[in-house]
Amino acid sequence: MRKVLTSRFGELDVEEKRIVHFKDGIPAFEDEHEFVILPYDEESPYYFMQSLKTPDLAFLLTVPFLFFPDYSFEIDDDTLAELEVTDQEKLTYYALITIPNYSVRYMTANLLAPVILNTENMKAKQLVLEKTNYTTKERLFPEPKK
Repeated sequence: MRKVLTSRFGELDVEEKRIVHFKDGIPAFEDEHEFVILPYDEESPYYFMQSLKTPDLAFLLTVPFLFFPDYSFEIDDDTLAELEVTDQEKLTYYALITIPNYSVRYMTANLLAPVILNTENMKAKQLVLEKTNYTTKERLFPEPKK
């Protein structure tokens, strides 16, 4: 177990097998290599990805397919090799969420750069997709059509 101090959750005891490793960090946070993914609550589609290095750094995530059932993309061979993927069924996908002005109604998901986690070895990468129409600000709850 590793004791981790966080601003949002206080002191956490994190099992080594639950630590998510980003070899190169994530874009704009290249010095952040270790995180733990914590459910928002038991029945929520949201998660927090808490840094083990920086107590104030936590990202809000969701599984993108829950909100965007047609979401799809290809993972390049270099990424598969970097994550040491032997079975693509062991991959879990997340999208980072932004809540503008703390208004849940306008939450957006970053579908341009999903987080891919190999649950066999806990290696992860935020993959920036190329040649796609996805953006960093896809509304989770679009305005109703009139």
